[in-house]
Amino acid sequence: MSRSLRRLLPLAVAVAAVPVLALPALPAGAASYGTPTITFSAGYLSGAVGATGDPTVTVTVAQSGAAASALTVAASATTRSAVARTDDVTVSGTGGARTLAVAAQGVGYADLTIKVTGLGGKSATRTLHYAASPAVQSSATSRYLTGSSDASAAVDAGGGFIVVGDDESNTLRLYDRNNSGAPVRTWDFSSALGVSKEIDIEAATRVGNTIYWTGSLGNNKDGVVKPDRHTVFATTVTGSGADTQLSLAGSYHGLRDDLISWDDAHGKRYGFAAGAADGQAPKQIDGFNVEGLEFAPGSTSTAYIGFRAPLTPAVTGGRALLVPVTNLPSLLNGSAAHATFGDPVELDLGGLSVRDIRRNDLGQYLIVAGSWSAEDNSAPYALYRWNGQPGSKPTKLIDLPTSDYGAWEAVTDVPDLDAPGARAQLITDDGSADLYNDGTAAKDLTHPEWKKSRSTWFTLG
Repeated sequence: MSRSLRRLLPLAVAVAAVPVLALPALPAGAASYGTPTITFSAGYLSGAVGATGDPTVTVTVAQSGAAASALTVAASATTRSAVARTDDVTVSGTGGARTLAVAAQGVGYADLTIKVTGLGGKSATRTLHYAASPAVQSSATSRYLTGSSDASAAVDAGGGFIVVGDDESNTLRLYDRNNSGAPVRTWDFSSALGVSKEIDIEAATRVGNTIYWTGSLGNNKDGVVKPDRHTVFATTVTGSGADTQLSLAGSYHGLRDDLISWDDAHGKRYGFAAGAADGQAPKQIDGFNVEGLEFAPGSTSTAYIGFRAPLTPAVTGGRALLVPVTNLPSLLNGSAAHATFGDPVELDLGGLSVRDIRRNDLGQYLIVAGSWSAEDNSAPYALYRWNGQPGSKPTKLIDLPTSDYGAWEAVTDVPDLDAPGARAQLITDDGSADLYNDGTAAKDLTHPEWKKSRSTWFTLG
């Protein structure tokens, strides 16, 4: 053995004698955990103080290397606890898709940070933009139809669903009538109808598998004649409930002119030509504006056109006006060139005008009566019962509440009014309402999820 090797041997022995320290074991699979992901079905959500069954958001979470059930989701921060606290956010479900709900504390806006926590100490966040409107009367029986704030007409689609028209767009929306939330389906027939501006849909009625829709037939709020508002059209219904589908079945654009010609030929009794003249605002006591459409008793051809304006006579306390169109289906299928009319019907609604009218198969009618002028709750509203027969007097059932925002615009269908505990569902047009106390009308809100109309069930005892 060489002298240098003999010198190194003690050092090698000493090193070999040093014990090897074991490193801590890593959890199995820890190195493979990815950063969790979190997405929302919508980044914006609206609620109401004291609401029952507010709209919700679906939160989808995942993490590579981990089962979805191992992830937790909760609110971790809020920008305005006076609107919604982190504890006001509830997340239900254990899979990859969770349901998030918020209980509003107050009116206004709050950004809520929603955090998903996964395995391996990893997490991710996303911001939910939340808006809360004020508490309303009958909150337990109220629901919110989001996506639009300007509901103006509604018909039953069966299976707990309704089709709702809008006076600020030409979109028809299918909603679950018993639950708050966004439409499950939408249709816009503007292109097929040859219109580029709003029809100002204000009324609708259904016979069999056909829904008839009408624009207001009036000028815009500035008195400008807008021909697209003169549109009447029909849609064919296939399916029912959530499976409802609509297709265009016909249209007519001459009803406004026919009504004016008919009134001119009868001594200008109702002043239609003057009320509809260029420069005349439609929502005047002597204006020209349609907001009701329903068939006469036992008929599938004669339909009452209900006027918001004019009153007759056009003075405070005047009567509401219905004009029967005796050939409505023929107009829309192209077999008639012009409308024909029956004798007008004048109704005492306590100085109010027609905001909607609906009939059931028993020949019982409900009339939503409201001001010819008010766009909101600044004037009285009432619900009347009528038998549809000219000369018979409507009976007031209830005064509708006006302490909340919104204008009562539509009744979806009519129950048997003689049945104990009969209830009817009414819908508000909230387009002019400042829902979130920021000075912005609902129709002008940026995000459709924050726009909403309200439906409420009323007992008609």
